[in-house]
Amino acid sequence: MQLLLCLSKPAQHVKKNPLMAASGSGSIMWFRKGLRIHDNPALEYASKGSDFLYPVFVIDPHYMEPDPKAFSPGSRLAGLNRIRFLLESLKDLDTSLKKLGSRLLISKGEPDKVLIQCLKEWGVKKLCFEHDTEPYYQALDIKVKEYTSAAGIEVFSPVSHTLFNPADIIQRNGGKPPLTYQSFLKLAGQPSWLSSPLLTSISSLPPVGDVGSCEISEVPTIKDLGYGDIEQEWTPFRGGESEALKRLKESVSDKKWVANFEKPKGNPSLFVKPATTVLSPYLKFGCLSSRYFYQCLQDVYKNVQKHTSPPVSLAGQLLWRDFFYTVAFGTPNFDRMKGNKLCKQGARSFFFKKGYRSLISSSFHNIIQDFALRMPSLNVVMIPWNDDDELLAAWREARTGYPWIDAIMVQLRTWGWMHHLARHSVACFLTRGDMFLHWERGRDVFERLLIDSDWAINNGNWLWLSCSSFFYQYNRIYSPISFGKKYDPNGNYIRHFLPVLKDMPKEYIYEPWTAPSGIQRKAKCIVGRDYPKPVVYHDSASKECKRKLAEAYALNQKLNGQLSQEDLDNLRRKLAQDEDPEPKIRRQRRKVGHLT
Repeated sequence: MQLLLCLSKPAQHVKKNPLMAASGSGSIMWFRKGLRIHDNPALEYASKGSDFLYPVFVIDPHYMEPDPKAFSPGSRLAGLNRIRFLLESLKDLDTSLKKLGSRLLISKGEPDKVLIQCLKEWGVKKLCFEHDTEPYYQALDIKVKEYTSAAGIEVFSPVSHTLFNPADIIQRNGGKPPLTYQSFLKLAGQPSWLSSPLLTSISSLPPVGDVGSCEISEVPTIKDLGYGDIEQEWTPFRGGESEALKRLKESVSDKKWVANFEKPKGNPSLFVKPATTVLSPYLKFGCLSSRYFYQCLQDVYKNVQKHTSPPVSLAGQLLWRDFFYTVAFGTPNFDRMKGNKLCKQGARSFFFKKGYRSLISSSFHNIIQDFALRMPSLNVVMIPWNDDDELLAAWREARTGYPWIDAIMVQLRTWGWMHHLARHSVACFLTRGDMFLHWERGRDVFERLLIDSDWAINNGNWLWLSCSSFFYQYNRIYSPISFGKKYDPNGNYIRHFLPVLKDMPKEYIYEPWTAPSGIQRKAKCIVGRDYPKPVVYHDSASKECKRKLAEAYALNQKLNGQLSQEDLDNLRRKLAQDEDPEPKIRRQRRKVGHLT
């Protein structure tokens, strides 16, 4: 099948669902994610045999209500960029529904309570919604299903947010999630739906019935939600299914680019035209079906002579997404270090692969060798991370003194998105590279500010990048100086997101504190006044991080991962006593000068 047919093929029907549609009755389509018309099995089933269809979205106050105490404008859990992206997605969905003879019904309140009230008021016989693996939605679903079961209401909740059903993969693996990408691929195989055409359009929908006394509104604006007039730079990425499909078409129309896509390659400093699809926020909200995306990629691969393969290919990135969803679904406390029983293969396989032995500094080699040879498996590593609110604020507010890091954090705050290698850089800097702060603190910042923040993927990546689980080559550190310079020697990315440094010569743009005073005056940027001095010195800080991780790994191995809080506290005290005093003194001096 040609790609153009994949993008514009007429409506087709999927195989009939074994569940029989209720006849002559009403249905509720409960939108949470899955904010789309194409490839939406729940919407398709809700419309079959129904006289009336109620498409409902509930404005969840814990996600949408303003929180004046938060470190950036937005709710308790989400920054305004993501809230705005969601509202745009809802508006686009409402427009699409109206073209089909329906509309989106917006209500507000605790989702389970609102939905149960609607079920009672409208007397429907079917409730349909896309299955969600996040703990928050799993808890909501239990409450709603308790009511529907007692009321005799049919529930249809298909898996369509991911390529595979995580529960099926876990079942095939003996009740435990696969903990390596390769084992996941082996278990998953090809998606069962791939041989059948996906329903990519709907010609019409049943009308909306009488809403009774239920409070229903149109899609609200930012101002309607209580945010008033907000002055901030908004993300350049617009929400909605229409924009998602447009971006998808643009991406897959370049067959050569798709065929040669190879992660982790890519330039993280490109921002006018990013070096990736920027489809992640649309996948997060379900404005784009991952299954449709995957099918379109397969059509490209069939029509090129050669292409990259998982894990580095573009299709491989969708499989990574499913891998993290599966591990997260099958791992209690996946979003935290404490109580997370995640296990990993033996350390020998990654410390002593050919080419990696040289990465281990001689001062740590003996302890790592003993650790690798003796350890049969590794729980998620319990690490005594530092707790320094001032350092965290410097990282979050883009004033670390390292322009590459600060520019990325400005892009995060203003755009709600940055390239995956940029994310790797700032996550490494916060945790195992320089600051040695807890990955959960960084995770919380990303969770709030990213428009594509996804519970499973965000937590999985922070576990990975902090070397707390999945990945343990903690000697492989992203330099906050040389890494960005490799891609952008002129510093154009820095000049755009940190205009205070726009006139700094390229020789000093990544290390402005090394510029002579005359150069700083000419560039109108005095380090320590107009732009902060470094909050840590990378060479000594990264050395300290490696030492601390080596000792933490050794203690985890010795105690078989069963560290108590007392063990962690004792290790933290020991590491603090052994810390190199010079960088500590330098940092104390900077604190007195308030990072100047």
